Amino acid sequence: QTQGTILPAPNFNPIMDAQVLGGALQGISCEKDVLIDILTQRCNSQRLMIAEAYRDMYGRDLITDLKENLSHHFKEVMVGLMYPPASYDAHELWHALKGVDTEEKCLIDILASRSNMEIFQMKEAYLMQYNTDLQQDIDSETSGHFRDTLMNLAQGTRMEGYADPSTAAQDAMILWEACQQKTGEHKNMLQMILCNRSHHQLWMVFQEFQNISGQDIVDAINECYDGYFQELLVAIVLCIRDKPSYFAYRLYNAIHDFGFHNKTVIRILIARSEIDLMNIRQRYKERYGKSLFHDIKHFASGHYESALLAICAGDTEDY
Repeated sequence: QTQGTILPAPNFNPIMDAQVLGGALQGISCEKDVLIDILTQRCNSQRLMIAEAYRDMYGRDLITDLKENLSHHFKEVMVGLMYPPASYDAHELWHALKGVDTEEKCLIDILASRSNMEIFQMKEAYLMQYNTDLQQDIDSETSGHFRDTLMNLAQGTRMEGYADPSTAAQDAMILWEACQQKTGEHKNMLQMILCNRSHHQLWMVFQEFQNISGQDIVDAINECYDGYFQELLVAIVLCIRDKPSYFAYRLYNAIHDFGFHNKTVIRILIARSEIDLMNIRQRYKERYGKSLFHDIKHFASGHYESALLAICAGDTEDY
């Protein structure tokens, strides 16, 4: 049972919302609290209806107006909320691939965690928005086994639902050998299994791996491999086991280890807000003792902080 923090607003009226946003944006000083109140309290499909009503009413594009009136990280949050999920993923991947430096961690977060359907929609959005093929861009901007694994994930061809106990032990054996031998061929086998077997199958494979090697698969990968290839393999395993835990761990890292890595925090909160952000919050609190709400409050400030906290949503004891 996954749960988001942003739900469809009851008694929703896109025309009224568009009018209020217009007033907030066209005034002498931009009323940022009004933007937060509306855009973080409507689900994505409602926000898209507001954007349409806004265009009809003012003959202007809401995203353009937000970009012109806002700045820094607050702008990134408000604009990010206005993309449909697949377009937002495509937008983030494009910037990760085409920015000054390739942002490998962003590629890992998105491609290791999305379903076949989400990957298919994201590739379509990528092609429409940037007139180029996502897989071609991954091919030209990354390298080695890291690239091969990303390319495999970007095909979105993971088996669904199917599980065969008789092959689980074989797969586990191949994974174990790949951790011992580390040849190019073994690395290929390793990523083929992790990228293409169904979640249900991989649960059994990880169990068998533990039986064969006496070691957890994540520990084995960490011991045998390094760099982004290793990070990507671990991310795939963690997402298969428990996606909310993976994102809780990524948020904690982004907040504590990188002195608040804004891009990561914004991306995860927006992308998971209607899927499993409630579950992520729960795992965060269980694992790190402090709530996500508390940690964001501690590191962010101003309207940027208010926007993040509104998306995160919080229980009274989180304040």
